[in-house]
Amino acid sequence: MPDDHSGLVSEATIQGFTKDGLAAFNQQFHALVDQRKLASVVTLIARHGEIVNIDAYGVLDVSAPVPVPARTDSIFRIASMTKPITGAAMMMLWEEGKWKLDDPVAKHIPQFAGLKVRIKDAAPVDQASPMTMAQLMSHSAGFGRAAEYADANLRGGDLQDMIDTLAGLPLSFQPGTDWRYGPSVDIQGYLVEQLSGQGLDEFFEQRLFAPLGMADTAFWVDASKGDRVSRIHKYDDDGKVRAAGPSNIFNTAKPKFLAGGGGLVSKIEDYWRFTQMIANGGEFEGRRYLKASTVELMHTNVLEPGVNVTLYAPDAKGLGFGMDFAIVQDPAAANTSQGVQSFYWGGAFGTWFWIDPVNDMIVIGMIQNVAGSQTAAGNPAVREQSAQLAYAAMTERH
Repeated sequence: MPDDHSGLVSEATIQGFTKDGLAAFNQQFHALVDQRKLASVVTLIARHGEIVNIDAYGVLDVSAPVPVPARTDSIFRIASMTKPITGAAMMMLWEEGKWKLDDPVAKHIPQFAGLKVRIKDAAPVDQASPMTMAQLMSHSAGFGRAAEYADANLRGGDLQDMIDTLAGLPLSFQPGTDWRYGPSVDIQGYLVEQLSGQGLDEFFEQRLFAPLGMADTAFWVDASKGDRVSRIHKYDDDGKVRAAGPSNIFNTAKPKFLAGGGGLVSKIEDYWRFTQMIANGGEFEGRRYLKASTVELMHTNVLEPGVNVTLYAPDAKGLGFGMDFAIVQDPAAANTSQGVQSFYWGGAFGTWFWIDPVNDMIVIGMIQNVAGSQTAAGNPAVREQSAQLAYAAMTERH
């Protein structure tokens, strides 16, 4: 298949990785493309602040008459990998004193004052204690899973429409007592606008994307870059990847709904610049974006004892959650090869990353499949495979 490589595996060792180990990492992902399990894949490994391996393989659209090769500057819908960026924006405003962790959410969104809590087979009840901003930042404020709002169509209007809709619905659980993956970070996007006086797109661009050099990260793609955008793919009955939908659809102008929980597109080096800033404790290329103590708080567990991060497995253990990052507290219990204290998230179309502060490493991957983050949907276990291969490539591991 066509590919585009940086040649960064040419040295015998680089930043504690072997040439053969990095080559094996790339080869494994190339094989998934050759087996038609993926249309394309772009991956990046960085350590000690240096990109040690960046690789692209496959094509952006398997149905195209003349397929365009994937490149390291190809653009992907990063979906929920938008969330850590929104979290960083919120923490910038936290540093400015615009909100506090123990503030009731209703202090900043008055429409949420007095929200009731749904009880099965009974009338809704009062909140036992007001939901807090820390709970909103950690999916434990009481809002339900996305599927619970399917009839409400929360993203059908603009951010204010979403707030107005949620203000008319009860919470799904008592604040602090559960973890459910729903509209919390879209709500944070609304708060960024309210607290900063800027549109979410403007805040991101001025405070993060432009200074970090994230030139291809936004809520929409300029038409001139359209040939760099990956199409979304799915699987035939025989398990081979094919194009999904009638065309390669993406926003070419500002959308009405700016989804802080999942609306961005990006390329892999752009996202590395963001994650490297976080891994550096809030600094990148001589500019400080967040205090080191703030970044540490972002990957410190804030969930109550007994509350588990249950995205795909209802009996999940070993994970914590901070300010828009999940945290690997016990790799064995979490059934992951990512290192202890690693913090991470991923996107619905299969993009993934983690930051390992113990080994000072970042791994990022980008694919574009329907339900690409779920192996139950037929997708290869790219996240776990990347972790196994990345650590195997190290000459030593802490």
